[in-house]
Amino acid sequence: MTVTIRPLTQAEVPAFWQLAYSDPAAEWAMWNGPYFNDPMPTQAEFAATAQQRWVQNPLRRVILLDGALVGSVTAYYDDKPLNQWLEVGLAVFQADRWGQHIGRTALTLWLDHLFATTPLPHLGFTTWSGNERMMRLGAAVGMQCEGRIRQVRYWQGRYYDSVKYGILRSEWAARRKAD
Repeated sequence: MTVTIRPLTQAEVPAFWQLAYSDPAAEWAMWNGPYFNDPMPTQAEFAATAQQRWVQNPLRRVILLDGALVGSVTAYYDDKPLNQWLEVGLAVFQADRWGQHIGRTALTLWLDHLFATTPLPHLGFTTWSGNERMMRLGAAVGMQCEGRIRQVRYWQGRYYDSVKYGILRSEWAARRKAD
């Protein structure tokens, strides 16, 4: 199995929408900040913004497994307009693909790319304590749990922690050199 990341092409926009957003009850969405209740875009809504938000956006890539679309990696600046604090995200859209280390490989490729193309000393992500897979993924690629805000994410009648993971450029370089 070969995992790669690259920009979404305009020709792939319909297939990407089908994979990611066609199912309003998609399993992946239950783990990706479900407490925000973000609606899935319609096909028309996604198509109308895909060129700007995906095809031309250097902070979004698709994940491919043996050449087939399976997910996405993203990044956003948490401190606009300063653009010194970059957070990443990752989604493998099909639950039957989970547990195959696709996310680990894609996140490693994404962190390599972001450290190579930005001068930033730190990259990280924020998740919630209900998403144990994402917390394990952060640890697996060498990130540290940098913070935990207790019981601030409310989902399905229960409070969860907001959890922050991150890695410094120097730590990433040392880890990659050891690999």
